[in-house]
Amino acid sequence: MVSGLALGIDGEAHAASLKTGTVAVLGDGIDHVYRPQHERLYAEIAEQGLIVSESPTGYKARAQDFPRRNRIITGLARGTVVVKAAERSGSLISARMAGEQGREVMAVPGSPLDPRASGTNGLIRQGAALVRHAQDVLEVLAGLPSLHVAAPRPRRSHRTFSRGRFRPTS
Repeated sequence: MVSGLALGIDGEAHAASLKTGTVAVLGDGIDHVYRPQHERLYAEIAEQGLIVSESPTGYKARAQDFPRRNRIITGLARGTVVVKAAERSGSLISARMAGEQGREVMAVPGSPLDPRASGTNGLIRQGAALVRHAQDVLEVLAGLPSLHVAAPRPRRSHRTFSRGRFRPTS
């Protein structure tokens, strides 16, 4: 499970997946816990999971940093589940990024009368997989092709010479 260690569903999902694997992607530097309420959870993830940040040590995230962080979250995950999102929500930015990265987008429906569910309901209208419970997520993920991880190829020089002429390598 990959998420951003935010309050609410993010923290609950991290806590629930400590034993099976969780990755917290921070907008802050890796040495800063954005919400003091998550200090204990942060320590548990550091011990049992993985904490990632592309921000320098000591950095404190600003609002504009979170879409960048969400790009990493969606890039690390095979699918993104949006639980609740208003029409203008950071979760919808994540859903868009996931789609652009070729990841599965899933959404939990909400009441059509609740403005906090208009974004998730809109995602479903646009073709996101409808999620009623965990089994729906597992079925979507089971339908994805298997990933095969191979060792990287040895790096080649950026230049080769053939018959005295320079040719860049691909």
